[in-house]
Amino acid sequence: MRPRPSLGIAPGRTQLVLLVTTALSTAVLVAASGAIGFVGLVVPHAVRFLAGGRHRVLLPACALYGAIFLLWADTAARTLFSPREVPVGVLTALIGVPAFAVIMRGRSAGS
Repeated sequence: MRPRPSLGIAPGRTQLVLLVTTALSTAVLVAASGAIGFVGLVVPHAVRFLAGGRHRVLLPACALYGAIFLLWADTAARTLFSPREVPVGVLTALIGVPAFAVIMRGRSAGS
């Protein structure tokens, strides 16, 4: 599609560049922080389901629920397999991957 002169940009190209940039930056951040960073991708979807879409409530609720989830995951990783200690990232991945798959399946079915 040819850009309209009045817009000054090619919207399709700009959208593609922004999508690729966002995907790559998310991948780099999760790779750098490990599987614990994956919580930041899953918890906000769950909290939005519980608390609604108002950002004034959603942002502090995401921080609180994310912290509580990581505390529970860390405690479980340290105690469930005692005397061995499982890395907390393994436990968050075991919980987060299926949850993220359910979220993505729900979005594709709704589209």
